[in-house]
Amino acid sequence: MKNLKLLFVATALFIGATSFVNAQSKVAHIDTQALVEAMPEMKAAQSQLEKLQRTYDTEIKNLMKEWEAKVKQYDAEASTKTDAENEKRVLEVQGTQKNIGDYRQNALQDLQKKEVDLLQPILEKARAAIQKVARAEGYQYVLDSATGNGVILADGTDLLPSVKKELGI
Repeated sequence: MKNLKLLFVATALFIGATSFVNAQSKVAHIDTQALVEAMPEMKAAQSQLEKLQRTYDTEIKNLMKEWEAKVKQYDAEASTKTDAENEKRVLEVQGTQKNIGDYRQNALQDLQKKEVDLLQPILEKARAAIQKVARAEGYQYVLDSATGNGVILADGTDLLPSVKKELGI
């Protein structure tokens, strides 16, 4: 009877210990921001975005120069024009100013849309590589250790080198 109890307790401890070991999950971390910044596609995307932004900036500067020249011209000619003509010119200048503001707003929206269009495939590629490496190495959870993502301590396994190797970077 005593041996039966001892065997029962030993079996219960063994089952409990195995359950505890099986319940533990493997966790790794990766700095996704560092990964994405190291990808060649990201550098190309940033280059395209900077080029587009320079184009918009140049166009806005040209529109502003034209607007300023028109304001100077109208100010210089104001004394020689009638009140009705001056009011018409003021409205024209205000309309031009509004058009510049609208163009600026549209340019910002276009830049944001272009950024999303360019970055989405890059982020998907990075995510797929992270998942592939994590599964291959037996990790159930991967935490993003990029600054500001809530991971305070990341002393465990860092997947960044393995994922970079998977991506060929």
